[in-house]
Amino acid sequence: MIHPPPLPAPLYQGSVNAWECDEGGHLNVRFHLERAMIGLAHMAHALDMPRAFTPSAGATLAPLEAHIRFLKEALPGAPLSMHGGVLDMSDAEARICLDMRHADGAPASVFTLRVAHASTRDFKPFPWSSRTREAALAIMCPPPAHALARSIDLARAPREASLELAKALGARRIGATLVTPDQCDAFGRLRGDHLMGRVSDSVPNLLVQWRRDLADAMAASGANVQPAGAVVEARLIFRAWPRAGDLIEVRTGIAEIADKTLRLVHWLLDPASGQAWASLEVIALTFDALTRKAITPAPEARARVQHLVLKDWAP
Repeated sequence: MIHPPPLPAPLYQGSVNAWECDEGGHLNVRFHLERAMIGLAHMAHALDMPRAFTPSAGATLAPLEAHIRFLKEALPGAPLSMHGGVLDMSDAEARICLDMRHADGAPASVFTLRVAHASTRDFKPFPWSSRTREAALAIMCPPPAHALARSIDLARAPREASLELAKALGARRIGATLVTPDQCDAFGRLRGDHLMGRVSDSVPNLLVQWRRDLADAMAASGANVQPAGAVVEARLIFRAWPRAGDLIEVRTGIAEIADKTLRLVHWLLDPASGQAWASLEVIALTFDALTRKAITPAPEARARVQHLVLKDWAP
């Protein structure tokens, strides 16, 4: 298969460590995001913003929103490389694309990030420098076709999110954790990949028993399967940035059940103030870790998670 050429700017390059893989045997979503954060730092370098992610930086690239597609799973030992480009740029914001691929050129995951050119003092946006605008011209590009949204409406404005509203809507508490200093960036804020990681750690509290029951039901009909979960598309909205010592509570519900996929919405909240740190919409499927193929749950299996569907639940 012929894959499209890489985007203009070379960014992250490395491989998959076994300890970064989850129960599905592939690179966990948190570590896809970790590589995107590395790619973002290299993108700052390509934009002539030297040392933008160091404590002494006056300005940095602050992510506001991320659209992600997970296209081909990355198994232990797999080489990965990322290239990026600038899709468009306004007075103090830009949309950039970070495209991570396998050694044969097949897309692994692709990130479209909306970022702000922000002061590291208060993280408020301010205009790009002329040298960064000039550097951006050299790496402007259209998005590759595999980066475009498929099942998530990116034009929909994020809704108000709070702990009080999550409780009122019936969202389940599936995770709770503490931000530690080692999870924070050079500016003392929780790294973006750890927001995704907190959700990944919490989802088994919602779905693991359902997937076990699914395996038992399929075994009764003679099918030997090992169900695991995989995210195929996501939209992450950064709302506020927790720091070391802050608490995170994950509240979750299902927004939609399709034949093969679930649309899950997660709110990451501060149980002390009630404010939202982030919200995350994902399209997730169940696959067989033995055959690496998607499973289509029977109607009765889908009915068993119907009680988790929440009306008016959105990111």
